[in-house]
Amino acid sequence: MKVEAITLREIRMPLVHFFETSFGRTTERRILLLTIHTDGPEGWGECVAGEDPFYSEESVDTAWYATERYLAPALLGKNITSAAEAVALFGKVRGHRMAKGAAENALWDAEAQAKQVPLWKLLGGTQKEIPCGVSIGIQNSHEQLLEKIETELSAGYRRIKVKCKPGWDIEVFTKIRARWPEIVLSCDANSAYTLDQIDHLKKFDAFNLLMIEQPLWHDDFYFHARLQKQLKSSICLDEAIHGWRDAQAALELGACKIINIKVGRVGGFSEATAVHNVAHRAGIPVWCGGMLETGIGRSHNIALSTLPNFTLPGDVSASKRYWKEDIIEPAVEVSPQGFIKVPQAPGRGFKIKADLIEKLTVRKQVLSF
Repeated sequence: MKVEAITLREIRMPLVHFFETSFGRTTERRILLLTIHTDGPEGWGECVAGEDPFYSEESVDTAWYATERYLAPALLGKNITSAAEAVALFGKVRGHRMAKGAAENALWDAEAQAKQVPLWKLLGGTQKEIPCGVSIGIQNSHEQLLEKIETELSAGYRRIKVKCKPGWDIEVFTKIRARWPEIVLSCDANSAYTLDQIDHLKKFDAFNLLMIEQPLWHDDFYFHARLQKQLKSSICLDEAIHGWRDAQAALELGACKIINIKVGRVGGFSEATAVHNVAHRAGIPVWCGGMLETGIGRSHNIALSTLPNFTLPGDVSASKRYWKEDIIEPAVEVSPQGFIKVPQAPGRGFKIKADLIEKLTVRKQVLSF
């Protein structure tokens, strides 16, 4: 398939409910969408970079720049046999993984449509439905948090993950466990702690957590390995894993027992699959994290989550948890048992709401060769 043009657009969407982590509170998302126009189908990608360079070095604006200046020119006019070719085409550009992921994933979507197969099958997926968990941000009060957990458990979600930070952890866990002793519970620190708080972190072991996600520095394996040796709870690495080499190094050091794979964080489906394979060979389970995606990014997360080693409930939850109206149809729905059925249609498996996307667009640029 020949890449004839690429459309960049920024849309803005208000969240149904604010989402707060140790980085801060988000009430509206600026989102970069990318459309690759080929001589056949058009593929859609979503950049998961945030408004600010807090979770990673990237932001919506750096991703736009990197795509316009380097990534799009590397694709325009090229005849692409496989979307995996994007890795080599982008090879000269260091970093900018989230920008690369949006472009590469759009190519995978177009390739799957051209071959008339579901995207998940093209990736090598095997699961026909995926187990779902939820990520619940820091709330205004403990009571508000407990109410949200009650709502999500009633909706069928199979794992609850709560964001935590110093001052919002032990007391929160205590209240959750007092009310729900048996639920599958995780916490996510987004690098809010340091190793000199190890005695405090050891207290987390009392709460039977599935995992403690990225408690220490965002770029660290060594100190996580030291911490893991002293904890009964499993550490899960997120921000620190940029690709398969990071995954292999972390596992060999004993820095974690679980890996969160975010397809945008690692640079696209090719690298995400490689991380999955490293963990699978090592017998380490993985799961798919969320980045407040629209339905486009959500559909890509669903496809990735069908790979065989995604054995833990991910953060791929229903559209309605985040958006009053999603930009795909049908909206992503979770069954009362806590599963998403994998779509069988070619490509991403969901239709684009073109009129709604156009209405939400605040910036747009069409690039051609």
